[in-house]
Amino acid sequence: MRKTWIRFFTIADYEEEEQWLRKQQQNGWRLASMTPPCFYVFEACEPQDVIYRLDFKNNDQTGEYMQMVNDFGWEYCAKCMGWLYFRKPAGDSETDGEDELFSDNASRVEMVGHIIRTRFVPIMIIFLCCVLPNLFRYMDGSIGGFGSFLGIFFGIMFLIYVYLIVHCGLKLKRIRDRYV
Repeated sequence: MRKTWIRFFTIADYEEEEQWLRKQQQNGWRLASMTPPCFYVFEACEPQDVIYRLDFKNNDQTGEYMQMVNDFGWEYCAKCMGWLYFRKPAGDSETDGEDELFSDNASRVEMVGHIIRTRFVPIMIIFLCCVLPNLFRYMDGSIGGFGSFLGIFFGIMFLIYVYLIVHCGLKLKRIRDRYV
């Protein structure tokens, strides 16, 4: 039996996503696949405590990388928008740190930096180059015709982008600072 859930996580919420996926498997639903932007396909399974870990590679993963992760006991289970999803039964960890995908803090900091460079900076550029100028054009009366529709649209886009910039910016900074 399969089930699809819609759940939205920002680029900075990957740790919460890992915990949510773990809880789903504890409840008998194993991640089968992902469909962008926020559709999770699960298949029924025996409830099991499984650790999920995400890595952001943005299509930079190699066969060597995938083999290394597999050698450490991680099962690749899905890919979505640059994120790689891995899982491992919780009982397989013999020593501290084996339930982590990254072996050191420098790797974690590098992943956060990669997220900032490839996802957060483009969000800022779109906001500064598209959303904000068009909102200002609406406010000064330069947009005619569908002006009220566009004003509402760019007003909503402004609020969404401000939320994403503040939420993701602060959270990514806290995550990076925790590992520095």
